[in-house]
Amino acid sequence: MKAIKMLMMAALTILSFSLIAQDSTKQKTKAPKQKMEMMKYSCPMHPDVTSKKPGKCTKCGMDMTKTKKEQMKMEVMKMYTCPMHPDVTSDKPGKCSKCGMDLKEKEQATVAYSCPMKCEGDKTYDKPGTCPKCGMALKEQKKDDHSNHKH
Repeated sequence: MKAIKMLMMAALTILSFSLIAQDSTKQKTKAPKQKMEMMKYSCPMHPDVTSKKPGKCTKCGMDMTKTKKEQMKMEVMKMYTCPMHPDVTSDKPGKCSKCGMDLKEKEQATVAYSCPMKCEGDKTYDKPGTCPKCGMALKEQKKDDHSNHKH
């Protein structure tokens, strides 16, 4: 009888330790919870001042601008805007929250940059910068998007 009790105690002890060991390894491998809250607006002078809505910076009073991440999203996504209220935008078609008009798809203007001295002819760049030949700042110019009509 003593042997059975000792065997049961040993089995129970081993089982307890194995359960504790499994729980501690699970806690170590769990991914940390990430905040689902996204910051959409920040102050150009104080990047630490952020907000979900546009407004004024609490430190300097400047208008908050969309974060670079939000600006990049806006460039990629289709956007819809109200013809009467360009500040009302959405990523889906719908109605304007101010006047009730149908939102229209906002045309994405593609921008190109070129040297004002035309050092490289008509060569354009996708990003602002300086001309590799003369060092002048590249000027912004709208690209002609000929996808809507035929030549």
